[in-house]
Amino acid sequence: MTSSSSTPDQPGRPDQPGQPDQPGQASAAAADLPSSPLLELPGAVAAESPDAAVAAHYGEPLIEQRRLERDRAGFVDLSHRGVVRVSGPDRLSWLHSLSTQALERLGPGEGTTTLILSPHGHVEHAMYGVDDGTAFWMHVEPGTAATAAGFLDSMRFMLRVEVADVSAEYAVVWEPRVDGDAGGRLVRRGGDPMGGRELFVPRDELAAYAETAGPPAGLWAYEALRIAAHQPRLGFETDHRTIPNEVGWLDSAVHLDKGCYRGQETVARVYNLGRPPRRLVFLHLDGSVDRLPGHGAPVTLDGREVGFVTSSARHHDLGPVALALVRRNVPVDAGLLADGVAAAQEVVVDPEAGLHVRARR
Repeated sequence: MTSSSSTPDQPGRPDQPGQPDQPGQASAAAADLPSSPLLELPGAVAAESPDAAVAAHYGEPLIEQRRLERDRAGFVDLSHRGVVRVSGPDRLSWLHSLSTQALERLGPGEGTTTLILSPHGHVEHAMYGVDDGTAFWMHVEPGTAATAAGFLDSMRFMLRVEVADVSAEYAVVWEPRVDGDAGGRLVRRGGDPMGGRELFVPRDELAAYAETAGPPAGLWAYEALRIAAHQPRLGFETDHRTIPNEVGWLDSAVHLDKGCYRGQETVARVYNLGRPPRRLVFLHLDGSVDRLPGHGAPVTLDGREVGFVTSSARHHDLGPVALALVRRNVPVDAGLLADGVAAAQEVVVDPEAGLHVRARR
């Protein structure tokens, strides 16, 4: 089961390993979107907040995973995610100046990931987008589209851009393949370590799309593949003080050689000096224990708390797995306990990551 917590934790002090913010903090806003019509499909079981508007599974979560990963067949309903559209001739240069990614020369159909940071470099929004030649379309975490659109709109000034939250009109689905007919729908592909693509589907066409898209898979399957691919998710692998360097976003969402943007000073300083304060790790959990540590569960080393679990799932091949955020100085080969469950580490972010460890391109 994908991890979520119903009890918010208090933010950790800067000198502590940190406590997570509650995942899906904006999930109340997501209630403005109706539940997906695909919850009416046979076997559908609704997920928990912040993903409650879509299915956790359709009766066979492990089979659904295998079908996605091995057969590259079917689709995942992500229609609970928000969709924001930015149009106007200045859109790409404007987004380039506001966010972490180089977008000025983004070509039509070219997918990208970019972040909006606070002035201190903390991650505020993660945006997964594609330009269609006239507008830049992005999807964001459930319930955050209005906030993201509001921030962008406040930064327009005199530029020729228009920002719209179109979550009520458009939905997102994920397919475990990069090629094939998309039925004329806008496709975001490229840079997906899970080997898939996302389609922007008119919301009133979701049911018709599902009739021809192959067998559905739920969020449990998708989240298990995401965790195994070491991919951070905003609100799960992040808290109020996360910087991109800590969770592996330098690889996919930050261009290290572009001009100034809000929060760049922190990202550049930590990169140039190396040693991010915390680091994301992948955990192989003891399969003999019949439970998964939830979001926010403590990660300990020799009885001392050194971090917290961010996401966990049962993978069809790897068994129980998790992502966690731990202190940088935790030895990379140390055996850990995640909520009392034995866990072996796999490095996601090098504790010495910096200028001497160049981000992949």
